[in-house]
Amino acid sequence: MKNLMKMAALAAVLSTGFASCSSDDDANNTVVNGTQAALDQACANWTVARANWENTEAFLFGAADVYSIDPHTDTWPVAANDLADVLRDEKAMSNLDNFIKTANSGILGYHGLEYVLFRQGQPRQIDQITNLEYNYICAVAKDLYNATATLEAAWDSKESNAERQRIAKEYVATHLAIDDDGNQEGALDGFQNFGKAFKNPGTGDWETALDATLEIISGCQDIIGEVGQSKIGLPYTGEDASYIESPYAYNSIIDFYDNIVSCKNALYGSMDATAPNEKSLIYFCKNAGNATLATQANNVVSKLDNALAKIKAMKAPFALYYSDASCKVAIDALGELDDALGELAETLKGYAGNEKVEAQCKIINENYVDNVIVATYRLLADNAQKLYQSIVNIKK
Repeated sequence: MKNLMKMAALAAVLSTGFASCSSDDDANNTVVNGTQAALDQACANWTVARANWENTEAFLFGAADVYSIDPHTDTWPVAANDLADVLRDEKAMSNLDNFIKTANSGILGYHGLEYVLFRQGQPRQIDQITNLEYNYICAVAKDLYNATATLEAAWDSKESNAERQRIAKEYVATHLAIDDDGNQEGALDGFQNFGKAFKNPGTGDWETALDATLEIISGCQDIIGEVGQSKIGLPYTGEDASYIESPYAYNSIIDFYDNIVSCKNALYGSMDATAPNEKSLIYFCKNAGNATLATQANNVVSKLDNALAKIKAMKAPFALYYSDASCKVAIDALGELDDALGELAETLKGYAGNEKVEAQCKIINENYVDNVIVATYRLLADNAQKLYQSIVNIKK
């Protein structure tokens, strides 16, 4: 999620002397009673949960968008000055669970946690973490888990986890919507099941099965464009050198790579996919008996593999080498992948109204919901829960 609010203080993200709320003279600087091993474990769990989140970014439509979960959990750069202010605000700190539901998204989620847990790609020293910071990240991590549980529940057409259904309904009832500028704008819409709607055309946002299948491609194109043009492109071109994702953990390139893995999973029909399964979009396109579709699908596969390779070859860490020539190579590869998917989508649109294609798209969509979206969100929620517990465990 890109944070469109411009704050001059965010340029400090790239400096080596990071601001720390534990250094503020007027704040309570009592150091938490914890162990370095516990803090290191929390950082390791953050990295796992972070990868899980980035694997969802090819399907940020539906619940992640409608319930503002993407901006609420994944806004960057961190609003460091605002976070420092919160840690001096006795009213906010006295009721963090409620405060976080409506707080500025620039101090929450993965990057709010990252800011406290990491420095220059490494876990912070335990003697730098204050009790205020500890209390804050416990509340943020709990909220992050609730958000991920909501994503799983909102896409689970079988409604198989009663506890996460309960969490989701409470989350939707108590959090606020966030507009494109990061501003709060009122209550969220009521809880709904996006998995059922995606599987059953005409019952929700997708009129036909083909419309829903085309959303799979559109979701991929959205994150491909964001990675190439914004996440890599804005720092690389110098348009916004502060626009660097995961700069404290030095996790940027891993984030980019995992974003494109989310596209591979979406197109191939399963998590950790190495080849398209028989119910996937790419398998259908290769075997539909249309030479144009088959050629375009093969081109997508080739461009997808190339984009992943070029991102992996970028000079690391991105926070220090965002102007390296390898960034432009990756940007170009992502552009080619976006174009290839666009061509495939245009050909598929020509099948509108075809009953056989509608039937096949329904199979693709059902597999996509169960074996890509829900499976990924379930793993995400499980590991976000582990992250929350490991942060609680920092304190003895």
